Amino acid sequence: MQALTQNQGRIGGGSLSRPVNRGSHLAALAPLSRRRRGALPVSAALDPRACGAGKPSERGELQATHALAAPPSRAPTQPAASKDVKFAPVDGNEATARVAYAVSDVSFIYPITPATPMGEFVDQWSAEKRKNLYGNVMSVTEMESEAGVAGALHGALAAGALATTFTCSQGLLLMIPNMYKIAGELMPCVLHVSARALAGHALSIFGDHQDVMAVRQTGWTMLSSHSVQEAQDLALVAHLATLAGSVPIVHFFDGFRTSHEINKIELIPPEAIKPLVDELAPAIAAHHARALNPSHPHQRGTAQGPDVYMQSIEAANPFHKAMPGIMQAAMDKVAGLTGRRYRLFDYVGHPEAEHVVIAMGSGVQALEAAVRVQVAQGKKVGVLKVHLFRPWSAEHLLAALPQSVRRVCVMDRTKEHGSGGEPLLIDVSSSLQRGRRHVDVIVGGRYGLGSKDFTPAMAVAVFDNLMHPDLDDVKDNFVVGIVDDVSFASLPYGAEPETLPPGTKECLFWGMGSDGTVGANKEAVKIIANQEHMSAQAYFSYDAHKSGGVTVSHLRFGPEKIDAPWLVDMAHYIGVHQQTYFSKFDVLAGLRPGGKVLINAPWKTFEEVEAMMPPKTKTRVAQLRPKLYCLDAGAVANEVGLGRRVNMVMQAAFFALSGVMDIDKAIPLLKDSIKKAYGKKGDKVVNMNFAAVDKALEHLVEIPIPEGWGKDQDRVGLSEQAAAATGSRTAAEFLENVVKPMLNMEGDKLPVSVFAPGGFFPPGTTVIEKRSIAAKIPAWNSANCTQCNICAFVCPHAAIRPALAKPDELGNAPAGFQTVPIRGGGAALKEFQYRVQVSPMDCTGCELCVHACPDNALTSTPAASMLAQETPNWDYFLQLPSRGDLFDKATVRGSQFQQPLLEFSGACEGCGETPYVKLLTQLFGTRMVVANATGCSSIWGGSAPSNPWTINAEGKGPAWANSLFEDNAQFGFGIQTGLKQRRDALGAAAKVVLQEGAGTPTLRAALEEWLPIKDNGMLATTAAKAVSEALVECGGHGNGLTAPSTASGEGALAFLQSNTDLLDKPSVWIVGGDGWAYDIGFAGLDHVLSTGEDVNILVLDTEEYSNTGGQKSKSSPLGSVVKFAAGGKTRPKKELALAIMQCYPDVYVASVSLDANYNQVVKALSEAEAHKGPSLVIAYSPCAMHGIAEGMGESAKDAKVAVETGYWPLFRFQPGATESEGKLTLDSKRIKGELADFLKMENRFVVLQRKDPEAAARLADEAQQHITLRHERLQRMADASKKKPQEPQHAAHGRSPVRPASSWLRVRAARWPDLHGDSARVGEVFWQAFSAQQSASSSSSDEDAPPQAPSFMNGLRFPPRSLSDWQVQVAAALQAKAAAAAESRRRRLERLRSGSTRHMTPSERQQVKRWRRQRSFVVLVAEERQSCQLLGTAAISLAQPEALLPPPFPTNTPRRAYVSNIAVLPEHRRQGVATALLGQCERQARLWRQDSLWLHVELTNAPALQLYKELGYAEVAQDPVFTPQRRCLMRKAVEPLQCSGGSGGGKGSGGATNSGSNGGSSGNGSGGSSEIGGSRDSAGSAGAGSTSAGVYVWPELDAED
Repeated sequence: MQALTQNQGRIGGGSLSRPVNRGSHLAALAPLSRRRRGALPVSAALDPRACGAGKPSERGELQATHALAAPPSRAPTQPAASKDVKFAPVDGNEATARVAYAVSDVSFIYPITPATPMGEFVDQWSAEKRKNLYGNVMSVTEMESEAGVAGALHGALAAGALATTFTCSQGLLLMIPNMYKIAGELMPCVLHVSARALAGHALSIFGDHQDVMAVRQTGWTMLSSHSVQEAQDLALVAHLATLAGSVPIVHFFDGFRTSHEINKIELIPPEAIKPLVDELAPAIAAHHARALNPSHPHQRGTAQGPDVYMQSIEAANPFHKAMPGIMQAAMDKVAGLTGRRYRLFDYVGHPEAEHVVIAMGSGVQALEAAVRVQVAQGKKVGVLKVHLFRPWSAEHLLAALPQSVRRVCVMDRTKEHGSGGEPLLIDVSSSLQRGRRHVDVIVGGRYGLGSKDFTPAMAVAVFDNLMHPDLDDVKDNFVVGIVDDVSFASLPYGAEPETLPPGTKECLFWGMGSDGTVGANKEAVKIIANQEHMSAQAYFSYDAHKSGGVTVSHLRFGPEKIDAPWLVDMAHYIGVHQQTYFSKFDVLAGLRPGGKVLINAPWKTFEEVEAMMPPKTKTRVAQLRPKLYCLDAGAVANEVGLGRRVNMVMQAAFFALSGVMDIDKAIPLLKDSIKKAYGKKGDKVVNMNFAAVDKALEHLVEIPIPEGWGKDQDRVGLSEQAAAATGSRTAAEFLENVVKPMLNMEGDKLPVSVFAPGGFFPPGTTVIEKRSIAAKIPAWNSANCTQCNICAFVCPHAAIRPALAKPDELGNAPAGFQTVPIRGGGAALKEFQYRVQVSPMDCTGCELCVHACPDNALTSTPAASMLAQETPNWDYFLQLPSRGDLFDKATVRGSQFQQPLLEFSGACEGCGETPYVKLLTQLFGTRMVVANATGCSSIWGGSAPSNPWTINAEGKGPAWANSLFEDNAQFGFGIQTGLKQRRDALGAAAKVVLQEGAGTPTLRAALEEWLPIKDNGMLATTAAKAVSEALVECGGHGNGLTAPSTASGEGALAFLQSNTDLLDKPSVWIVGGDGWAYDIGFAGLDHVLSTGEDVNILVLDTEEYSNTGGQKSKSSPLGSVVKFAAGGKTRPKKELALAIMQCYPDVYVASVSLDANYNQVVKALSEAEAHKGPSLVIAYSPCAMHGIAEGMGESAKDAKVAVETGYWPLFRFQPGATESEGKLTLDSKRIKGELADFLKMENRFVVLQRKDPEAAARLADEAQQHITLRHERLQRMADASKKKPQEPQHAAHGRSPVRPASSWLRVRAARWPDLHGDSARVGEVFWQAFSAQQSASSSSSDEDAPPQAPSFMNGLRFPPRSLSDWQVQVAAALQAKAAAAAESRRRRLERLRSGSTRHMTPSERQQVKRWRRQRSFVVLVAEERQSCQLLGTAAISLAQPEALLPPPFPTNTPRRAYVSNIAVLPEHRRQGVATALLGQCERQARLWRQDSLWLHVELTNAPALQLYKELGYAEVAQDPVFTPQRRCLMRKAVEPLQCSGGSGGGKGSGGATNSGSNGGSSGNGSGGSSEIGGSRDSAGSAGAGSTSAGVYVWPELDAED
């Protein structure tokens, strides 16, 4: 075997001290007279070429990593490397953070994956008051963004502090401006970066070098670590070198692959670091001396002109030139401390290597493993590992490169489009050329972008390419690790060589996000790695889902050090912790022959296992002959009370089967770890986990493979695979070629050609995902269901929906597709059948719908039974047409009959964000454009290949895009501005077409209708469709049979034809979380709201950075324990809504909570979208990070308590025409409980109560005070914004000034002559109207608002449980009302007879008269007595507050009558009905001394508009409040009737004795007019026995009238 050798050091090391101008920085500040003319400040003198070259070592000498400089002799004060050595399993982030905390005083942090844990560690240690080397507790402050971090860091350094921070990717790019400043001012600082990909065509949170390469020009020194051990060691090197050289340093290592890899390393204790830092006391003193201080002031950051700017830049050259020597000296110091040698460039390989690969990062370990294999085969190869990337030292590179090298390959972990080569390649090429070092060829390659795995087999392929016999065939600019069938730049690679140390065991664990598998594996790694003579390595890969996704744990254990930063592909043990994974994924792909497989399943026999094997698995079982075991971990977990947490059950079985540790030793250690991990949750939780461990081994079942099974399995498997492929040919090509392999965890095998450039993905790909992760699925009980649709409303994943079908459509329905007649809706719906349908494979089992159902109509049922039963039902349901057009979608019930255009997302079970966004798509989805901030919503909404944003049958649906985290508001604003500009151009073209007479008359008529309403989202859709159809009729040139067109007309027509997709009004929504809206994106949000542009902003407020693990944001509440606030947040939550209302009175603002008030959120979203200007809706979004005590299935209860206690207020602010006219509606009127009731429900508050009761109590008191003050402030604002009643003058009618009686139209019962005959019909009317429309009463903000049901229904249950029950209640209520009125009259008569009635005072008499003049009325009309559809519609309209109607309603005359929804439905557009109706209204208005009648008319109802104009009604204006630009207001003046009144007797004012026409109340003086009483041919004609039409007048009456 050929041994690896090294070249002895050729370049001398530098000094960690400054030998010449130690105070050179201060020299720049000294008076000019004290400086020598022409002298330049120099920090260190270093000429690498002046050092002699050493003698090469002899061939055959084994050397791992060699030193380029002779190691310094150890100072006597330095401890021996082997003294007090402590090993521990840590990841790269923790290893780095330990050093950074020890040597720094200040840190500013901001969360960004995968660097976040470093900030979390230092924040936690700071909260624990841990002291650093200087005896101080580090000051840790979270900023609003990385830009803020960089600014604060710059300021702290300017103040002389020792500061550090941690970041990556987009966060690092936000720091670039300040990085230039910090480097330009020569400030000592270390910025630790877990290097990550940048967001380009797509977001990637995974590792490569794109981010660090983007800052290589900033002037910072850049140091690369290649492993977890190096991350610790070189972090210390960086901190020492920056103090010595006064140049800031970027210390970086690979994100995830190093930052999140757990490895057993040798820790450097802080006390061992102190002597090294003490040596740099003069450097620290110099840093302090250069600080901004009024005791020795100076100026920095000046503006310089062309005369001196360039010289000032060049003046810093000596500092940067000295850094290689200073860096090497720091490495040598650390080597003296640890025994581990590092050099700027480390070479490993053959001493006379002819083929060398140069790289940096974790990939060098795969290259080193390949080198060892190839050197053993006699090949002259080597790898040069780069540590110091900036300043680039060509001298050190050339000194490290063997003289024998003839071919060089440079591997970059980044991609620079348009460049002649990637950064490292360019630097190496330049060094070889400028150093006149001849090589035959130098090529470059790329690997590992976005954490693409880089293995020894790929490294071997790189060397094979470099060693190609024909020099011309050595591929340059290649890629490895993928199949590039577009540019054909990829290298093929073969099987993996054996490179691991002897005795290493590899394990794979297939788990589901949130099932505890990853956490249990981390504990297992700690248990095993903490044993003497045992090493461990762990890495965890995840799919795109927030929770419930696939997790694969890659673990290695062995007696020797393990440096293998690539995925496990030859496992000795595989644990499949989810039963469905065994059938869905190729889980045995990485198994060694004869390995052990444990499946979490209840199977007892091989036949049961075989029945669930997919074709690939059958083939692998036949080939590999594994040892199979089954364990029903779910049953064990349920038995001991752990629910779905099967981690400890499976972990116990792992220790029993894997052989990594003796089981008798492992179980006690496992229980110790349980007690440590769960002890703070109480003994009950600990004991449950203990029981799970004990019972696991009892339930373990071995499944022997029958002898001889699978001999012909290859043939069977291929046949079944072919059949499966045939069955999927109907799927879309993209779904087949891209989505399905990615969902099957086989995306690494996909070639380049299947992807669309630009990163575009088609909509609706989640429909084929079918994760089947629910343990229990809701089963529907039709007998209990009231068809409220609340279950669908609250479902986060759109997995449960209402179904409507006609009887003839049910002929082919599955047997289990049971339906019931739909309730309500009148004639239009009477033929439909109703059902609640669940998608069993898409349900996540959160049980939100079960707990939200008010009727106990859903029951959680084991998934095994539901899958077979409901899967065919769901498939049939999807074939039914969507019938959302039959319902008002701006209601809770009606919205859920609309197709959700967000379905089956990757959000967590019970997610509080997705219901809001799903509802948005049901309200506006066919015209939505979504700008989504990076965060939770971009991950569950946009993680390839899972696209939950889908389309309807017409191909329309939300267009979704994500830019960045910080710029989302600006991104959405840009979208709106671009769309507006394009649509304005479209409108201009339409005007040209009309002016020039181009196109057909049909087109011009459609354009004339479209132009006035093109910016009205509610109206433009129909008009846009008409224009599109007319354009199709026009044909290619479009003039048809019209007059000759002009060139401008034809051009405008062509423009219209090419932009028909802009005819409909887009609804732009800017969506993001609180971290974006409150922190990093607040400046942009604020600016966009200030523009007045018509954009809608939805903030999904989880009150923390949920996507990065639950860090503090400005939305986090007082007293909550979150990451970055380990001791409890001590500052109150930022009141974003209040701030925006105060700053921008033209912005619609709402605070909503879907689970607390369903109607309010529908109303708020509808109002926000209708508002012509910016809108901001802040939505309370319960999150798993809150630690809700009863789980996310009970998050609705949590949300309701939050509202009731005032923790989360509900309100809506509607801007007015002027600033003073804005109205705040406080929907949560009263605080009904104590804040403590809410705090005890969430672990984020409870944990502080356990840890620090005094602090928790103090912060809770502060929070209670804050909530009380906020509620009082909102109440004052609501009171102040109510419109004050006017005191109109009525001299013309001789009346006294009056005030409106109420801001609500109240429904009172008329005296029904035949109660039993009409109560059923009346009951049905209000059953339809009020069971579906609760929002009117439940969300009113007026003090005198009626209760949930009108007052004549006092005492009735609401909402009704059934129609028959409702009818009985209505009849009883009407009878009781009549009896109460009769009793009132009897008592009044008795008082009159006895003379005991006192006379009213003049003021009391005036008040009674005023009240009687003000009573309002509403007319309800039904075309037939049996049809109540319009009655229901009108009853719904009663909820509209009359007093809130803005101008053009007059303010100087009383608003006497408001007639709503008259003859607007298609079946009610008959002239006779409308004429008779309005005639009755006019008579009633005259009788009741009204002065005007108002109509609320659909603009699109042209026949009705024409009729009303003929009847004397004039259009005043469009309704600007309730349905902006959709309906208009029409008014007709009425001359009040001057009549004597009198007692009306016992008949109604209409003179009818039957229910055909029921007018005013009997005996109240209002019905005695001869004009009304005698008009039987008008109102009375619809009296007894008439079924053609009926007019019902419901005056506002009380029993005492």
